[in-house]
Amino acid sequence: MVGLDYAVIALVVFVLFVIITGVKTVPQGYQYTVERFGRYVKTIEPGLNFIFPVVDRIGAKMNVMEQVLDVPTQEVITKDNASVAADAVAFYQVLNAAQAAYQVSNLQNALLNLTMTNIRSVMGSMDLDELLSNRDTINDRLLHVVDEAASPWGIKITRVEIKDIAPPKDLVDAMARQMKAEREKRAQVLEAEGARNAQILRAEGAKQSAILQAEGQREAAYREAEARERLAEAEAKATKMVSEAIAAGDVQAINYFVAQKYTEALASIGTANNQKIVLMPMEASSLIGSLGGIGAIAREVFGDSQTPASPRQRQSTPRTGPSPNSSETP
Repeated sequence: MVGLDYAVIALVVFVLFVIITGVKTVPQGYQYTVERFGRYVKTIEPGLNFIFPVVDRIGAKMNVMEQVLDVPTQEVITKDNASVAADAVAFYQVLNAAQAAYQVSNLQNALLNLTMTNIRSVMGSMDLDELLSNRDTINDRLLHVVDEAASPWGIKITRVEIKDIAPPKDLVDAMARQMKAEREKRAQVLEAEGARNAQILRAEGAKQSAILQAEGQREAAYREAEARERLAEAEAKATKMVSEAIAAGDVQAINYFVAQKYTEALASIGTANNQKIVLMPMEASSLIGSLGGIGAIAREVFGDSQTPASPRQRQSTPRTGPSPNSSETP
């Protein structure tokens, strides 16, 4: 009986030992490698797993979550021999726990040195101006190169970012002066272009103004010529009507025509600039008498049979013979 009790106790102890040493719990975000007699056998996933006690053991505990690798500041010589200080940050993730555990020793140190070396290589192949203005290009090139180099280790480089690029102080001052000169040059160019455009616009305005003024003068001249033409036509028509009336023997028409011309002549004499004193009969009676005399002359010339001349007029205006222009009444 006593021996049986010892056997049961031994069996229980053995079972507890197997459970303790053979059952392994892997937390989320990790993968464990299993070694049998020192040789890699398998990788166990998060959760409850069983291995053979004594024969198998846990090898490497790999973190498969995305991790951050801080790259310290380092000096870089650019393609145009400018010295700059640059630092970066890299993000990586273990995709194959066995490769990350057995293909490289000290994974983080290997990734750090790989990233620093490629930063110097990539940035050293670029000029300073290109280096400062093309960070996205640098990041893309670094990501491609480092990811390709770390792929045999079962590592995926998800991102590489340059945090800061610090040129020397004297170089920064020179760049500031250069930027100021470029901006001043741009401002002068813009001012010159503005002045040129303003002159062009003013010239265009003057041109349009001259064109409009010339068109206005042409239109005014056309209107004036048209008015003179209408006036000449009216005067010619009036003259024609008076001529027809005279030819028909109408003495009143010639009296009106001669009186109008006489009045216009007196107005021209009175308003002339070179005449200061005018001596002539200006009374209405004198003007009427003159018009009457002119009318008498016209009647004598045309031989008006309807209105015979008075004896006084015949005495004052002797007839020397019939006028060639007069018509005889049968």
